[in-house]
Amino acid sequence: MSTSSIADQVGRAKRGVGVSGSGRSAGPRKNRRLRAKGWTYIIFTAPALVLLLLINLYPVIYAAYQSLRNGTLIQGGDFVGFTNYIDTLVSGNLSPAFWQAALFTLIFTLVGVFGSWVIGLVLALLLRTRIPGGGVFKVLLLLPWIVPVVVSAFSWNWLVATPQSPFPMLAQSLGLGNVLFLANPTLAKVTVCVFKVWISFPFMMMMMSSALASVDNNVYEAAKVDGAGSWQAFTQITLPLISRSTYISWILMTIFCVNDFPTIFLLTGGGPVGSTTSLVVLAYRTVFENFQVGPGVAIAFMTTIVLIVVSVILYRQIRKASVE
Repeated sequence: MSTSSIADQVGRAKRGVGVSGSGRSAGPRKNRRLRAKGWTYIIFTAPALVLLLLINLYPVIYAAYQSLRNGTLIQGGDFVGFTNYIDTLVSGNLSPAFWQAALFTLIFTLVGVFGSWVIGLVLALLLRTRIPGGGVFKVLLLLPWIVPVVVSAFSWNWLVATPQSPFPMLAQSLGLGNVLFLANPTLAKVTVCVFKVWISFPFMMMMMSSALASVDNNVYEAAKVDGAGSWQAFTQITLPLISRSTYISWILMTIFCVNDFPTIFLLTGGGPVGSTTSLVVLAYRTVFENFQVGPGVAIAFMTTIVLIVVSVILYRQIRKASVE
């Protein structure tokens, strides 16, 4: 099957045109009635939007102001400008810890996003096939996401935390020695990342299942008639058609991973020796354990800026996928 033929079918499917049809997509019709309804909606929703902005905007502005001061939780302190940001990034006592936390946050996010996406997509494709007890499997696969993270973290602690836990005992019986998953910095990072994938893949599976359900099966039938193989259909039909949902899931999971406090704090507390401390955990410790409000809030704001940049980049990919 030629690449141009597959691309043409994918384009027709995105435009809502049948494989064998040649319909035209109706353009948006603007009229007074619709505009009047739009203004009515704005008028009725404006009070709620204003209240929502006031509730959320004031804490953000106050926190931004606190990041420019050297106060504590009790005292406001003096205005120091961007000194907290400069010290955190370059020359302060927090600078090594900040960059170590930034590196782990990057690793944690990449593994959490793409690891859960790959597993979720594979399971979504598998559940599309007719397998016995498919409904039961769907419910069971949702359990890691449904169960509270406190329960999941406690269960994983029981599995790996002590030498008497099942996994260390299994590793010792296999001749690997005394493996302490949460005491070794490298193994602790691996354990936390695997745990994040474990509790996140059901969300990706649901996102990809809904995206796959919207794909017209006639596209696959036409591709099969033209001689496309399974891998060719997956790479040139399935992935392009679910690209918008994929980018949306990446944005959401990136936000979830970067802002994920309980997963790391409950499992390792950020240790050992700070190896699993993410930026959000570092910000918490700086504010509520070291009582350095300015640097801690500065870390949180820099994390927010990075999230905004990543979200904008992925959002542009969503718009590009919509146009194509």
